[in-house]
Amino acid sequence: MTEIDELLREGQRAWNLGNPKDAMNFYDRVLVLEPKNTEALLKKGHVLGKIGRYKQAILYYDMVLEKEHNLLAVLNKGLACHYIEKYDEAITCYNIVLDEKPDNPTALYNKASSLIRSNKIKEGIEILARVTDIDFSFRAKAKFDVDFEGIRKLNEFKEIIIGENRKQYT
Repeated sequence: MTEIDELLREGQRAWNLGNPKDAMNFYDRVLVLEPKNTEALLKKGHVLGKIGRYKQAILYYDMVLEKEHNLLAVLNKGLACHYIEKYDEAITCYNIVLDEKPDNPTALYNKASSLIRSNKIKEGIEILARVTDIDFSFRAKAKFDVDFEGIRKLNEFKEIIIGENRKQYT
């Protein structure tokens, strides 16, 4: 096992143990040895996103995307864009994922969130209905998600959350 492999493994271990800052230190050490290591760049982006440094996370995801097509980097870039209220950019990222994986529930759910936040309520509800048909666990998530606070009283939203006697929105 190379030194880089060992550092990546230790970084992942720190991440799994809930120590994002320790994980970032390992990924930084990898990047000193190999500045364009895509795995370290991607994982450092994850850490930065986890600790709320979304603009920096986007920079790391962009570095990965300059080197390779990576759907995880695109998806997480979308999340980071969402959190800094760049909803159109977030939606663009989710669409890239959905072009390749049309039924990806995470991309669909997050696209619905960004659409709702950007006041595209009808389209957001249609996608939310679709994702809850694919994976019912997103009903519970949506029920308490702050992104849907503004639509909680809409009958269409209530029907999605209940999941019964609901007309199809797609």
